Amino acid sequence: MQTESVQTNTHGVGSEADLQACVALMRTGSRTFFAASRLLPARVRASSIALYAFCRVADDMVDGGEHSLSEAMGLLTRRLDAIYAGHPQDHVEDRALATVVQRHELPRPLLDALLDGFAWDAEGRRYETLEDVHDYGARVAGSVGAMMCWIMGVRAPQALARACELGVAMQLTNIARDVGEDARNGRLYLPRRWLLQAGIDADAWLHDPVCTPALQGVIERLLQEADRLYAQSTAGVALLPRDCRSAILAARFIYAEIGQQLRRDGLDPVNRRAVVPTARKLVLLACAGVQSGWVARPGVPAPPLAAIAYLVEHCGCGHLGQEPSAISAPRSEIGRVGWMLDLMERLEQQRIEQRARERGAH
Repeated sequence: MQTESVQTNTHGVGSEADLQACVALMRTGSRTFFAASRLLPARVRASSIALYAFCRVADDMVDGGEHSLSEAMGLLTRRLDAIYAGHPQDHVEDRALATVVQRHELPRPLLDALLDGFAWDAEGRRYETLEDVHDYGARVAGSVGAMMCWIMGVRAPQALARACELGVAMQLTNIARDVGEDARNGRLYLPRRWLLQAGIDADAWLHDPVCTPALQGVIERLLQEADRLYAQSTAGVALLPRDCRSAILAARFIYAEIGQQLRRDGLDPVNRRAVVPTARKLVLLACAGVQSGWVARPGVPAPPLAAIAYLVEHCGCGHLGQEPSAISAPRSEIGRVGWMLDLMERLEQQRIEQRARERGAH
């Protein structure tokens, strides 16, 4: 194990080489996350990159098959132990995350919850009710929302709750969009009780996934729940620093639009994967940049989703009934949105050129 202290720079991550390695991992692992991260201010962006890099490596380790589930969880737990002890193991993502932990005093229960969610995936857990699906979403996505909120400098319980709920809403959207792909991999995240109520035998359907009106009704129910959580979580955006709001609104708008695109496609995620056109993404990014300037402060806070309450409580920031306060920061959202629009256009052009090359090769 590495015993020397982690080298830091002004952005609060490890050495420049560590950061660049994390950026490379993020670019190859998720172009969407890489693009969206550029809307964040520099003081938050580097920490989010380091956090993402560790999470991606952890997910790959649990789900990659190289180690048994118990072995992978044991290895990751020891790596987190070392990170929180201030002596990260000699992995670039561990060194980077160790500095994020030190700089932001990131609560470990949030990372433990994320690892639990990865383990649930690997063990093939069954989700009988919507509440079960909420529990899963809280771990694999709500925890990430809370960590991002924390890195932005926000500690108010209500803000953390809304950030968790936004993460869960995004996960529900992912589940609805990926029903067919998940089924072909032997996985099912739709509430089995809902399927039973719709007259669908979940296990039989997994062996022969087809799109039927009954399945479409279940998917619509899940999208409606996601929409409810998107609406509830939006109030928390006003509690974030001004220079972070456009990025979070953009993510919220684009993910919610995936659900709308799924509806426009006829609610058939078995035979096609809903994709939001680039032109529509550009419009939503511009809307996020404009609306972030006047997003309304929440009134009477809505009760938090039951599945995420434990995450907020483990952060040790007080009770969910506390009155939150907003954090101000210099505004530069419009400039970053302009950069983002240009990036999205370039990414789309690269995809078009790549498809042309592939057609030429055939």
